[in-house]
Amino acid sequence: MRHRALGSQGLSVGAQGLGLMGMSVYYGATDETEALATIDRALELGVTLLDTAEAYGPFINEQLLGRALTGRRDAAVVATKTGIEIDDNGTVLDLNGRPEYVRRALERSLRHLGTDHVDLYYLHRIDPKVPIEETVGALAELVDEGKVRYIGVCEASAQTIRRAHAVHPLTAVQTEYSLFERGIENDGVRDTLQELGIGLVAYAPLGRGFLSGAITSPADFTEDDWRRNDPRFQGENFDRNLDVVSEVGRLANDKGVTVSQLALAWVQHQEAVAIPGTKRRSYLEENVAATEVTLSADDIAAIEAVAPRGVVTGDRYAPEQMGTLHG
Repeated sequence: MRHRALGSQGLSVGAQGLGLMGMSVYYGATDETEALATIDRALELGVTLLDTAEAYGPFINEQLLGRALTGRRDAAVVATKTGIEIDDNGTVLDLNGRPEYVRRALERSLRHLGTDHVDLYYLHRIDPKVPIEETVGALAELVDEGKVRYIGVCEASAQTIRRAHAVHPLTAVQTEYSLFERGIENDGVRDTLQELGIGLVAYAPLGRGFLSGAITSPADFTEDDWRRNDPRFQGENFDRNLDVVSEVGRLANDKGVTVSQLALAWVQHQEAVAIPGTKRRSYLEENVAATEVTLSADDIAAIEAVAPRGVVTGDRYAPEQMGTLHG
């Protein structure tokens, strides 16, 4: 797999990464044996950016990655996140960007990951009670100490990104970005990243599975799959969004690729590093093959015609979670 620069501080990663969250939580039944095999296969295919967070579980996803990288830590670029306060018993409390929590959380993450450093450390959500300058100042100290190599923020506004970057250069901003979610093209975030030389890491690049083409009914979700509460997967929203997927699928068929591959190739065409999540090797291999798909100007125009900006119906999250975005 070809590599690309992520940001302008020297970090290079495989053109596509892997989101690990679903291997442990939120998307139905999990299988640790298959998850570990999927991480193995990802490394074989040249995937280097492996994305986790202390909140995924909590803790169990970081621990899974730690086991997967035993004896080969240098094979991966490990990205994890802090800023959602969790006590040592795994109880999620609130957003917390205070410097003392950031430092304590990193030490815990290092133990769970079985490493002495994190390659890319994100602020998972912006704590409105703490000036971003204070939080990023703490992250910068961890970089100086060698415990963190590069830093980033998630789901931040353009103004917050500028303030954070002024304290210490951000290597990446992680946000939801896909054919179904293009908000950063409207709110100044995309332009800000390009101006400041900050990398874009796109989570949910397949619209939380919608753009995989594998979902045809809300009944496809198990009872413990959190997408049952996602507005985009409910009622009339589901039907309208499925119609869009069908149109994208028609274009994919004409090009001889899968819906997933076309959707991921579009994200990659936007110079983002996509981190599609999967729990299975078969889907991983399908996703990675998207890095070989080239889109012409005509392809981009055809995609834009059936999936223009704002085409999706429904909010990204349930109302109680929407308030944590754009910090």
